[in-house]
Amino acid sequence: QVQLVESGGGLVQAGGSLRLSCAASGRTFSSYVMAWFRQAPGKEREFVARINRSGSSTSYVDSVKGRFTISRDNAKNTVRLQMNSLKPEDTAAYYCAAGRVYSVTMAQYDYWGQGTQVTVSS
Repeated sequence: QVQLVESGGGLVQAGGSLRLSCAASGRTFSSYVMAWFRQAPGKEREFVARINRSGSSTSYVDSVKGRFTISRDNAKNTVRLQMNSLKPEDTAAYYCAAGRVYSVTMAQYDYWGQGTQVTVSS
């Protein structure tokens, strides 16, 4: 069982930056693939970024490539999402997720946080 708690969301102007954090409980954090998803009002939840167990491999949805960076610290049971050059279309609730498969598909992730809201004003 893994419990995930996100933090770091907020209101920022376009072009600004935010760093999201996700703290995980339990002693098996390093055995999980971690990912960030987001859901805008009226839209389906979508994949944003993923990172493998060791942190040596990452991937991103095309719309955030070059602007967002996912990282993890297995010693601190934490995964982060650094978001730079934010755009109004990045406005969404952001969720971290833990799973066993290095996937971009929601169904492959077993544990989810409660979400943190990111709002980017124009």
